[in-house]
Amino acid sequence: MSTRFQRHNTLRLFLEISRFSTLSAAADSLNMTKGALSYQIKVLEDALEMQLFHRKAKGVALTKQGTALVETCQPHFEALEQGLNDLIKADDMELTVGLSSYFAARWLSPRLMSFMERYPCIRLRLQPMTSLFDLENQGVDIAIRWGSGRWDDAKVEPFLQMPAWPVGNQEALLKVEDAGLETAMSTFTLLRDHDDSNAWAEWKQAANLPSVLRRETLIIPDPNVRVEAVVDGQGIALMDALVSNELNEGRMVRLSECELADYGYFLVEPFANQGGLAVGQFSQWIKDEARQ
Repeated sequence: MSTRFQRHNTLRLFLEISRFSTLSAAADSLNMTKGALSYQIKVLEDALEMQLFHRKAKGVALTKQGTALVETCQPHFEALEQGLNDLIKADDMELTVGLSSYFAARWLSPRLMSFMERYPCIRLRLQPMTSLFDLENQGVDIAIRWGSGRWDDAKVEPFLQMPAWPVGNQEALLKVEDAGLETAMSTFTLLRDHDDSNAWAEWKQAANLPSVLRRETLIIPDPNVRVEAVVDGQGIALMDALVSNELNEGRMVRLSECELADYGYFLVEPFANQGGLAVGQFSQWIKDEARQ
């Protein structure tokens, strides 16, 4: 056994002994003899060339140097123990990520291999969801949610800024070019992702257009279906750069340069499930990917 490893063990034993007022109590707790503890203390004191304990008739007490050694070593040993526990847990970790199949296919899927290579001990489960609210009751450890990030039902952290803007098909673009944006907007069916969405109201405010929404509003929670609805001429929607293929192919067109600059994708953790090691590792990985 190396001298460094012996010193590590002796320091760890010293920290345990320092919790007791007598060597007898320490010996009983550590399942060692009082003589063995006394010997280990002497070995450490000789190695450090300092006295760590005052020997008294009724027990032992830390010297000033002994107290300083406890304050120096204790945080490091606690961090080491925590790190070892995390490594043990990492051998059997599961992580469930809630997200739309739209985001999974268009952004996340091509990058997943790098996560599996970095964290081979995490069993990752992607759970396609159309409703990314009320996560605590859906068995999700963390979710990826699109929007402005102004939600108070969970811990929210931005990771991929991606402004949103209105899109339609070629027929919709002709209406905008012929009648002007404001008039054309009054004729379109506005596609939304959920009942309480105020994205269109925010965009109209940014575009200095009347805030009253048309009654012909269609709720389509699945973004994949919204894309097809736009292409088929069922309405217009607020989308982002993930529809670049449809834009490049001309099946979908951007209707205005005005955009919701603060929109994008956010990591959302249920309040009851925060702080897991796997969640932290996934969060760091996906933020690294987004920066690239």
